[in-house]
Amino acid sequence: MIKLLKNLGKKEWILAIICLILIIGQVWLELKMPDYMSEITVLVQTEGSEMAEILKNGGYMLACAFGSLISAVIVGYIVSGISASFSMKVRKKLFNKVENLAMSEVKNFSTSSLITRTTNDITQIQMLVSMGLQLMIKAPITAVWAVTKILNKSWQWSAITGVGVVVLIGTIAALMAIVMPKFKIVQKLIDKVNGVTRENLTGIRVVRAFNAEGYQEEKFDKVNTKLTNQQLFNQKAFSVLSPTMYLVMYFLTLGIYFVGAYLIKEAAIADQIVLFGDMVVFSSYAMQVIMSFLMLAMIFMMLPRAQVSANRINEVLDTEITIKDGKINSDKTEERGTVEFKNVSFQYPDGEEYVLKDVSFKANKGETVAFIGSTGSGKSTLINLVPRFYDATEGEVLVDGINVKDYTQDFLHNKIGYVTQKAVIFNETINNNIAYGDNGKERISEEKIKKAIEVAQAKEFVEKMEDNYETLMAQGGTNVSGGQKQRLSIARAIARDPEIYIFDDSFSALDYKTDSILRKELKKYTNEVTTLIVAQRIGTIMNADKILVLDEGKVVGQGKHKELLENCEVYKQIALSQLSKDELDS
Repeated sequence: MIKLLKNLGKKEWILAIICLILIIGQVWLELKMPDYMSEITVLVQTEGSEMAEILKNGGYMLACAFGSLISAVIVGYIVSGISASFSMKVRKKLFNKVENLAMSEVKNFSTSSLITRTTNDITQIQMLVSMGLQLMIKAPITAVWAVTKILNKSWQWSAITGVGVVVLIGTIAALMAIVMPKFKIVQKLIDKVNGVTRENLTGIRVVRAFNAEGYQEEKFDKVNTKLTNQQLFNQKAFSVLSPTMYLVMYFLTLGIYFVGAYLIKEAAIADQIVLFGDMVVFSSYAMQVIMSFLMLAMIFMMLPRAQVSANRINEVLDTEITIKDGKINSDKTEERGTVEFKNVSFQYPDGEEYVLKDVSFKANKGETVAFIGSTGSGKSTLINLVPRFYDATEGEVLVDGINVKDYTQDFLHNKIGYVTQKAVIFNETINNNIAYGDNGKERISEEKIKKAIEVAQAKEFVEKMEDNYETLMAQGGTNVSGGQKQRLSIARAIARDPEIYIFDDSFSALDYKTDSILRKELKKYTNEVTTLIVAQRIGTIMNADKILVLDEGKVVGQGKHKELLENCEVYKQIALSQLSKDELDS
């Protein structure tokens, strides 16, 4: 928690000091009221007292109450601003951290857990900061100040107050010991609820197609019930605190008046009025002490959950980023548009076996290099090493003759036009989807966007839409087909004018005719650009300048289509499973 509080800036700390001063003034005003009450009590019981004196002390009491109110309002306003600013900074820091984590590091946290940490966990800490800056400052000041005012009144009254305080502290300590571990379980259960909800929403078509609504409801109900039961246990445990507080307050008041009655009875007549005034004042101050512990109890109710949330946030913030920027951010190389793998091997951090083993090849400027192999052969992993989504375990990956680890990531990514295996469409207009991101240049022009859409064979369906290029895409592109999403993703990469294209099985949703036309147009438009293609279909890569055949992470064949048909049995089997012998020979 203390580590997170370091995110408070200089301005916030100055405002917190102002709050401290205002709270001290508020406490002074509140503790001054019993003194005036004591004066009024004595005046009422003293013969010859003037009404003006009583009204004057009553006016002072009202002034103190009004001043305390104004101070509380100002403190509340300032603290709300501090807590909101704090949560904004932490949320931004957490989001930026996740943005910079490598794929292997992101996988350590589930998507639903990262969402919970960015929202619910930060909200818990914001609530603690908002309440804590008021109550954690006010409560101890009030308690200490009130105790100093009553210590010299009567040891009997002080002893009774001490017993009440001990009972309260014991109750709070017991609750902390019981409930603290449970809040960690609550946050994990919230993760699971978010996970099940997200899974249901993203897979809603499959759920409906297989009539699995009942199964999903049961699955959600199971997790939701666990969360509800855990929350009920926590709330029931804390519900003990409120009646305990009131019992202590009432018994304390009774004890003070009971002892006070005895003391007044035994005192001399001259001292009885003074003792009665002291009893009223002591009772008021004792209530202030108990209320201070009540305020602290409220904080202790929030603290365990906020501490768990803070630990979860720090868990992400403290994750070491393994993929770090190099220093090269300008083109000072003799080569241009080349990609080379030198004896590259790769193993996932939590994996036992190598996914890629001793892969070597070079793609020269303007060449098209394709990768094919069975599912799980390492094709997608291989091309993910180029933009540094992962770093090679052994060997070197070179772009323009320089190790990718020596580039800044921004500069490296600006060299690449990357199209993912699963087309990603954002909740933006088509224009904004195509011009997405920063490629180190001016914003992509409308003419270039239209040309990219034309090359990607998306012009026909885009111009049929109601708002053409300004049509708003639904999140995930659910208002277009899979093939249309792929073409828009390809257009996004084309619009960047990169040195290197990477297509990770990005033509799989296209029909053969569209696939063929798109590749021909792409070749014309990008004849000087290096292209890396991962594909499942032989038809997509037959005309590539170089084809690498992968099997269990190893390159078992390398060459052109016809060479591989003769020399590589794995490639021949893949080809014959898709096309007839006559089609392959043609």
